[in-house]
Amino acid sequence: MTAPNVALVGFGYAGQTFHAPLIAACPGLRLHTIVTSRPDEVAAAWPGVRAVPAFETVLADPEIALVVLATPNALHAPQARAALEVGKAVVVDKPFALSPAEARAVADLARAKGLFLSVFHNRRWDADFLSLQQQIASGVLGAVRTFESHFDRFRPEVRDRWRERDGPGGGIWNDLGPHLIDQALVLFGRPLGVSCDLAVLREGGQAVDWAHAVLRYADKRVILHADMTTPAPDLRFAVQGAKASWLKSGLDVQEDQLKAGLPVGGPGWGVNPRPAMVVDGATGARAPAPCPPGDYPAYYAAVAAALTGQGPNPVPPEQALAVMEVLEAGIESNRLRAEVALA
Repeated sequence: MTAPNVALVGFGYAGQTFHAPLIAACPGLRLHTIVTSRPDEVAAAWPGVRAVPAFETVLADPEIALVVLATPNALHAPQARAALEVGKAVVVDKPFALSPAEARAVADLARAKGLFLSVFHNRRWDADFLSLQQQIASGVLGAVRTFESHFDRFRPEVRDRWRERDGPGGGIWNDLGPHLIDQALVLFGRPLGVSCDLAVLREGGQAVDWAHAVLRYADKRVILHADMTTPAPDLRFAVQGAKASWLKSGLDVQEDQLKAGLPVGGPGWGVNPRPAMVVDGATGARAPAPCPPGDYPAYYAAVAAALTGQGPNPVPPEQALAVMEVLEAGIESNRLRAEVALA
């Protein structure tokens, strides 16, 4: 069976670093076209892949089966709708859209047309998150009481790029919040309420660069934090259970491996050099808990399987819509300076 042709729309950071190499490494997909204003960069990085300047070229091409959107956040929903209207399957980078209403309209269109639609929540395949899922399922931690997840960076200088401008979809809550929220929902489901504080702390900053949210559950509290102002961005997870704690420092290595141009899935791929630590509550004993390798390639492998009817959608739109609802609740909570309950 011939692998479906894929068009990647956008060749900025997300397109270059994540999507192009992961699609190209997937044997069940063929990177056919990249929409970009920089065709020379495509030719240098991906010889043999067609570069076109206009999204409309992809929409009109009957050879393209799957459209992957790695464009600015404000374009996600309109471009997804346009691709679905002409019968293309679609993968959207996170966040799904600018609002739950936008996301719901796209999901409804895909459902009405019977077309594949998925959202790239790749952090489900981080090494530490895969390990944490195993630790919780094993019962070694006991019932989780407090879950703290950080995605902190040290970027004191404001950069001139759309993610850091005061425009639709900008700011760290829209950029990194979806990663943190999606992981929390995978583990614990929908919260009862969201309390969120968003701020611009860097001199000259235009968009939110500090975000702190508390998701309220009946039996636990989930703390999500992201900022660009932490000189020592070491803490990743601190999970407190009824029996033990699970502590993890440092980020998953796959993004750095992709930036370095390492062969996707090659030797050492996704291997996290910093094991987590399990701390027994009764004795205080500490034991390292090695992480399994991270596996971003699993996302597109699952997409390829789903397109041919051989497996489920790895991130169906309903799950991504749930992330959008928490994301919007956080924005509303910050506006009201109060918790926002989720229906």
